[in-house]
This record gives sequence, C-alpha cells and structure tokens, in this order.
Amino acid sequence: MTASSAERADVSQETLLRNRKFVRFWLYFVLLTLFALVIVGGATRLTESGLSITEWKPIHGVIPPLSEAEWQEELEKYRQIPEYQQVNKGMSLDAFKTIFWWEWAHRLLARGVGFVFALPLAFFWLTGRLENSLKPKLLGILALGGLQGAVGWWMVASGLVDRVDVSQYRLATHLTIACLIFAATALVARGLAPHTTGKADESVRRFAGWMVIAVLFQIYLGGLVAGLRAGMTYNTWPLMDGALFPGGLFAQTPAWINFFENPKMVQFVHRLGAYALLILAVWQIVFVMRREPGTPHARRTILFGVLVMAQATVGIMTLIMVVPIDVALTHQGMALGVLFFACAHWRATKGPYPLPEPSRHSRDEDEVYAAV
Repeated sequence: MTASSAERADVSQETLLRNRKFVRFWLYFVLLTLFALVIVGGATRLTESGLSITEWKPIHGVIPPLSEAEWQEELEKYRQIPEYQQVNKGMSLDAFKTIFWWEWAHRLLARGVGFVFALPLAFFWLTGRLENSLKPKLLGILALGGLQGAVGWWMVASGLVDRVDVSQYRLATHLTIACLIFAATALVARGLAPHTTGKADESVRRFAGWMVIAVLFQIYLGGLVAGLRAGMTYNTWPLMDGALFPGGLFAQTPAWINFFENPKMVQFVHRLGAYALLILAVWQIVFVMRREPGTPHARRTILFGVLVMAQATVGIMTLIMVVPIDVALTHQGMALGVLFFACAHWRATKGPYPLPEPSRHSRDEDEVYAAV
C-alpha cells in the first residue's frame, strides 16, 4: 500500500468513526425521549388518566381542545364510557382537564419519539452515513415503534366498553414492547461505542444476555401489577398478608388464570421475580469474577448488582408506602436504568460492531476532504 493509500484508509476509518459517533449520540437522545415517554405513561396510569381521550386520532389528535365548546365536547365523550359512569360520575370540567392533559402529553410524546427516530434515520441513510449492517436493526426498531402505537390504542380500547380500566394483559404488553424498543436502541448505541476491552468469554456473554431477558420479564410482571393495581394491597414486607407464602394464591379457576388475574398472586410472583433477579445479579458477579477477574466486565457486574439492589429497595418503599406517585415513578425509571445497564453490559461482553470496509462514497468524500 502506498503512503497516499494508507492516508486515505486512515481518513476513511476516521470518517466511519465520526459517523458512528453522530449516530450513537442520536440514539442516546432517542433513549432519553423513550425514557420520558415511559415515565409519563406511568404517571398517566397512576393518575388514572389513560381513558380520558376516547378516540385515536394520530394526526388531528396533536391539537388539544382550544375552546370551551371543544372541552365540553371531549368531556361529553368521556361521560359515555364506564369509567366515568361508575368511578368518576359528576367529575368537573377542571378535574377532567387534569386527566386529559396527562393522556394528551403521553400521546404527544409518543408521536415525538416517532419523529425523533424516523427523521434522523432518513437523514443518516440518505447521506450515506449509515452502515449497511445497521439498516435492518434500525428498521426493525422503527417497525416496533409503529406496532407500539397500535398496541397503545388496543390497550385503551379495552377500557372503553365493558371495563372501568384497561386490560392488564394489554397494559403489560404495551409496557414490555416499549422496553423492547428501549433495549434494542440501547444495544445498537452501545455497539457503536468504543470499548475499553475485548470480548468476554462465551459463557460470560451468554449469562449477560440471559440477564437482559430476566430484567424484561420482571418488567412484564410489573406491568401486570400496575394493570391490576395489585400494589395497592398487601402493603407489608417481607411478610405478605401475614405470611411468607400467603394463602389464596390459587383462589380462581382454572389455576393458571391466577398468574394474570388474581392481584395477590400477581404481586407475590412479582416479589419472587425481584428476589430471583437479585440472586441472579449476585451469581453473575461471582461467575464473572471467576471467568474474567480484574476486567471491566467483572467490575460492571458489581455495579449492576448495586443497581438491582437499589431498585429492589425502591420497590419495597413503593409497596409499603402504598404507591405514592413520586416513589412509584422512581421505581419505574430505575427499572429502565437497570435494563439499560444490562443491555450495555451484554453488548460490551461482545465487543463493538466491526468496522465495515470504506464504501466508494466514503472514499470519494475523503478525497474531496483531502483536496480541500
């Protein structure tokens, strides 16, 4: 290779790394907007605001009521559903506005995330700044986002006819898909970041991947708890209803339905999930310390264990304080923090994405740059 060829190769690699940095910063911003969306979604649930907007208007719904007549029209629509008739009958317009704004903000943020993701994606793609290997990953995340919008309305629709709240099945699905989008975005962003060490042992990588799945499963269980308002009952710890293993866990038939529709069982299983996640986190520390002693991989497992312990502590506080909104939202936000760290650790054990060969477009761009 000639000196000029080596220079062009260096410049091409510099261009790829620079593009990676821009894409990574964009994805981190997407993660921040997703975090805000999930937190506002949690507040919408805790304030029982999710059914205040009874129609799905993806475009027109951006504009809130602008006159007294429009507000009265929205309130009249709300008066037609069971939640108003059985729970909030006689609600004033001012009280209705409070729950309306929470749901409107949640939907606006959801639309905003779509633009924050789709527009930069189009820019990076059309200007040749996106590596080919990233395109299917990012398109998959975009498709999940579209699915999430439909699932959100599917969830809301479950509470408009025969129920006074949304289905816990649909709420848990909605939350889990949001977290899948968050996790996928975090994995891609971390794969584009520089890594301070090489790949970990295959068993360490596999363990880290299972930890991501365990965190997602625990979040799903939390979604069932939220959907059934199961955290509002049995607000003692470590005992539940006066026992380590309370009675009445299989009060409903068939037996399997208790895991989804019996608030006592759902809360009990969520508690067990928290204990299991903490045990796995400690086990991962010991396992990685033996396989990769003194490495950043081992140090990350310790920090992950601390995060899981902190999350469990906040979860206990949420329970015994009977779900105050500030503590509950902290619990939800920390769940996303634990998920992010689990994803970052897993991706770090696998190393960064390999750099592709510079494209003809990149070489031409570098030659122009060198000429200037």
